[in-house]
Amino acid sequence: MTGCSQNKEKEIKVITFKTTLGPIVIELFEEEAPITSKNFLEYAESGFFNGTLFHRVMPGFVIQGGGMESGMQGKKGNPPIQNEANNELKNLKWSLSMARTNDPHSASSQFFINLQNNVSLDYTEETIQGWGYAVFGEVVDGFETVEAIAAVETGGVSSHQDVPLEEISIINTVVTTE
Repeated sequence: MTGCSQNKEKEIKVITFKTTLGPIVIELFEEEAPITSKNFLEYAESGFFNGTLFHRVMPGFVIQGGGMESGMQGKKGNPPIQNEANNELKNLKWSLSMARTNDPHSASSQFFINLQNNVSLDYTEETIQGWGYAVFGEVVDGFETVEAIAAVETGGVSSHQDVPLEEISIINTVVTTE
């Protein structure tokens, strides 16, 4: 089984998240999304993601992580990056994209994995409504882990919705080159 197969490069950065529910292996699209890939790699190589949660789970839509620690405490990331959603990559099932606020250029450390083809998240134009969410990688292994995360029971915690009732964390992050 393969991911969404949008990558065409030879040397590929691979990030393996060891989570409390199993491993997730991600390949980055460094050529198509250089700013976003570099940002994500810096977080991964520094160990920033270790101890963060998959804090938002919306079955049939996305699972999100990279910015909250135990108890739904926010983890301060680096300054926001330029949105690269205009890179022609699509929010297909298994693709990895940057989460952000309503400001199109507000992505920092939080990311999400698409659980289906999410056309509504794709870039259409350089407007507040059209910017979309920057795709910068894809899951290439650990699909069963992603599906296990997507199947957990969720609820509200403080002002947050769709939070797993039992914390799912990234225990360790390993970066390799293929």
